[in-house]
Amino acid sequence: MKSEGADRGKVFLIGAGPGDPELLTLKAVRALAQADVVLIDDLVDRRVLEFAPRARVIAVGKRGGCKSTPQAFIERLMVRLARRGKIVARVKGGDPFVFGRGGEEALTLAQAGIACEVIPGITAGISVPAVLGIPVTHRDFAHGVTFVTGHTHAGGGPDWAALARTDTTLVIYMGMKRLPDITTALRAAGMPAETPAAAIQHGTTERQRSVIATLATLADAARDAELGSPALIIIGRVVSLARQVGQAGLRRRTA
Repeated sequence: MKSEGADRGKVFLIGAGPGDPELLTLKAVRALAQADVVLIDDLVDRRVLEFAPRARVIAVGKRGGCKSTPQAFIERLMVRLARRGKIVARVKGGDPFVFGRGGEEALTLAQAGIACEVIPGITAGISVPAVLGIPVTHRDFAHGVTFVTGHTHAGGGPDWAALARTDTTLVIYMGMKRLPDITTALRAAGMPAETPAAAIQHGTTERQRSVIATLATLADAARDAELGSPALIIIGRVVSLARQVGQAGLRRRTA
């Protein structure tokens, strides 16, 4: 007799890295080769699908301000496919557990009794600044780094005053629409106006564009450069280490 769940498949929660498909890990490549179905996010470079030659591909994009696939639908689809015995590769940009809703999906799969393996990816919060020569930590400039989203699940924002007091590098995801409000709140909390700051769009890809500015001038610089999402905002003294030459798309702004 077949035991309960014996005919069920498996789900890989895969981090595809910050954008450049060459930053996909070897473990992710091996998992994609096993996949029967790939559920791929909108921001993932489609070239990674070369490693899943036999898989059915389903786009389940989620982007702020755009038509998106409901999260509940994605989770139901993963469970349904796995229960049919399919090997599912759920492919997300960056790392699945860093603002990627991977935690929600892993919990759903666990509750449904579906086997799940998490394959970490290179998170954009570290790798995208690195492309400009910005180390998010440096012992002479920052004792730590804080990753934060520009808006909460309820639609509000983090406690910017508390974050300003941490004296850590701030790496802000999903904050471009609220950039003027963010910089104003940090300055109101006492962060110096001359604090180095940067915004980087489409990091690590051929479309990468960026501005280097200060806390006081970043919002205007990003607007003038017509930067939009997806982008990261980096605020802290480590931004002063950004290389000034040899960076495609680098734009310099001064206070």
